[in-house]
Amino acid sequence: MRLASAIAAAAIAIGAPAAMAAPAGNAVRGEALYERCFACHSLETDRAGPRHCGLLGRRAGSVPGFDYSPAMRAAGIVWSAETLDRFLAAPTAVVPGTSMGYAGIASAQERADLIAYLRAARCPA
Repeated sequence: MRLASAIAAAAIAIGAPAAMAAPAGNAVRGEALYERCFACHSLETDRAGPRHCGLLGRRAGSVPGFDYSPAMRAAGIVWSAETLDRFLAAPTAVVPGTSMGYAGIASAQERADLIAYLRAARCPA
């Protein structure tokens, strides 16, 4: 009986992280983290990667005039906090064939902070 309880508790504990909500993001920390993205991205203009203004709610691969990989154009993703979190964690696993050559952000807190910054960022008119 004790063994069964221990196994059940372990199973619940193992599954708990998947069921937990994402950490709250901090836009100020996210702005500092965004500096890592600056080599390829900007809020306002396209660089090696597309601009990020208006990212949340936008369909992946849809910035007019940007030359996306065929994989990103066909991904069928609409960027939300959840889809962006998954992509930032493992870009090539989420969109195999993407041209974004970045290993990802392992820290859930850093991803939440970056997403909070992108959500709060004001786009030029």
